[in-house]
Amino acid sequence: MFLLLISLTIFLILGVPIAYSLGLSTLAYFFLYQPDLIQVLPQRLFAGMDSYALIALPLFIFMGQVMNKSGITSRLINYCLIIVGRFRGGLGLVNVASSMLFGGISGSSTSDTASIGSILIPEMKKRGYPEKFSAGLTVASSTMGMIIPPSIPMVLFAVTAQVSVGRMFLGGVIPGIIVGVLQLIITLWISRQKNYPKENKHFTLKDFFSETLRSVYILIMPIFIIGIVVLGITTPTESAAMGVLYAAIIGFIIIKDLTVSSFIDAIRSSIMMSAKIMIIIAFSKVFIWILAFEHIPELIANSVIAMGLPPTIMMFLVILIILATGTFIDVSPAILLLTPVLLPGIIEAGVSPVLFGVVLVVGLAVGACTPPVGNCLNVCAIISGLGINTIFRGAIPFLIANVITLFLITFFPELVLWLPTLIMD
Repeated sequence: MFLLLISLTIFLILGVPIAYSLGLSTLAYFFLYQPDLIQVLPQRLFAGMDSYALIALPLFIFMGQVMNKSGITSRLINYCLIIVGRFRGGLGLVNVASSMLFGGISGSSTSDTASIGSILIPEMKKRGYPEKFSAGLTVASSTMGMIIPPSIPMVLFAVTAQVSVGRMFLGGVIPGIIVGVLQLIITLWISRQKNYPKENKHFTLKDFFSETLRSVYILIMPIFIIGIVVLGITTPTESAAMGVLYAAIIGFIIIKDLTVSSFIDAIRSSIMMSAKIMIIIAFSKVFIWILAFEHIPELIANSVIAMGLPPTIMMFLVILIILATGTFIDVSPAILLLTPVLLPGIIEAGVSPVLFGVVLVVGLAVGACTPPVGNCLNVCAIISGLGINTIFRGAIPFLIANVITLFLITFFPELVLWLPTLIMD
């Protein structure tokens, strides 16, 4: 077992991609400890991807890509500009508010970073905002893309942990809003301290209602996708397919900014992103099978019981593990690795798996913005031309909102569990 973990660590330090690090470490385990079972390897690889629920992942990715190609980002930014643009640091507030809305549509933080960042970072720079502030805020606010439903990481956790996707979606609503509100407060405070500019926008109810009606078909999309799952009308996979159809109708017929070539580009991007995730899933399932074969989850669960830790203290330790892991491992593989190892002990400690899943996603969202692995950092570096360390320093004040939210939902689990219980029980 130590060989499995040590070899995985060494491969990751050497820069071997996570999927192949998992594959090589499991291969080393079979060769040295279980050579007679090596024929299990290809079987487990295919079994890991042979799941109907996993079809939702590429579909949600495709939906986000179609929405990204449809020009929806500009609509959302204009909508947010009417509401918060008149305040000091108005474009910074628009950045956060747009991420809240776009995150509830795309389900992906990297899509959020790419779409909103490519528009707002140059515009904020032109209006006199420091580049570090603009890029850091964009990266930190994009974390809401994986917290506010629909969320691709939450679908992945739900499939791995065998919990309800609908409950996970509902569990992420309040924490996602808390992160957004805290980031708005931090942005407003910094903007006043630094005397950042405000936009020449005057809020009127007429403009607000006019823009709301103009964008209503976009704003109701998250409610539509989540609602049909929670109400039991469709499965998560069918909901994702409906989301793709909805996005295509908006892009082709309503906004009319989606072209055949950009639609094909969205297909190509979705295939590449899905393939990367599926390869990681396949190898991680073999890794998880070995953990189960060696009874590691049971040993951890028994150790937790023997320690007799209160659930809150247990969750604090878990948060530290999540934050440390997210620094070196990307979100999807971290979910696949940490869930089977930590979840049995979490359940034995009396913690809801839905609460654990939301804590896991919120914690790993911070990791998506921390060097050296953070995907959102790397996307933002390409857009802004800044180094990832510079962007990270700019993001630190806003990532405090994520950390505060982590501790809030740990101290007050009802912030996560109230909505799923109210609607689904």
